[in-house]
Amino acid sequence: MNQQGRPKVAIIDPNTLAVLGLKQILQNVMPIMTIDCFGSMAELEANHPEQYAHYFVAMNIVLENRQFFTERCRQTIVLTLSLDSSSQLAGFHSICINVPEHDLVRSLLVLQQHAHGQGRNLPPMPRILQQKILSDREIEVMSLIVQGFINKEIANQLNISLSTVITHRKNIMEKLGMKSVSALTIYAVMHGYVDINKI
Repeated sequence: MNQQGRPKVAIIDPNTLAVLGLKQILQNVMPIMTIDCFGSMAELEANHPEQYAHYFVAMNIVLENRQFFTERCRQTIVLTLSLDSSSQLAGFHSICINVPEHDLVRSLLVLQQHAHGQGRNLPPMPRILQQKILSDREIEVMSLIVQGFINKEIANQLNISLSTVITHRKNIMEKLGMKSVSALTIYAVMHGYVDINKI
C-alpha cells in the first residue's frame, strides 16, 4: 500500500499498447487502485515488487519467472491470448485479453467482485464517486443502456419518447464525464445499479 492507502497493482507486459489499454480499463474498474506498468521482470524487480496487491502479467513473463509468481499465485492474473482453458496456466487466474472490450471489461468486473467480496475488502471509494449524481430516471436509462438495449427499445420499455432517451443518454455521459458504454458499464456495475449477470 502507498501513502494514501491505495492498493497498488502492477502490469508486467512488454506489449506497450496492451499495457496502456489494460491500465485505462483497470483504472475505470478499480478507481481506488494505483497502477504501475513494467515492460519486463527486471523493471518490476527494480521497483520493490512486494508492494503490489496484484500482478497482471503476460504469460511468457510468468513462464520465465515461474517461482516468483507461483509464490504469489493468488495475487497473479495471467494475461492470455486464448480463451481455450487448456492453454491457461493451472493454479493461476487467467484473463483473455484478445476479446472485444465489453468482454474484457466483464471479465475484470467478475474478477474484481470475486476477489474482493463485492468490494468489502477494498478501501472505500473516493467521496466524489460515492455521491448520487444521476436522477432515478437516468439510472433506469443507464441500466438499460449497459444491458445492451438500443434507444428505441429503451423508449418503449420506459414509455418515453426517443428524443427523451437521447437527451437522458447525453446527460448521463456528461454528468459522469464518460465517453464510452464500457466506462458506463463499469460505473453501473461498481455502484450496484446493474447485476453483472445481465451484461
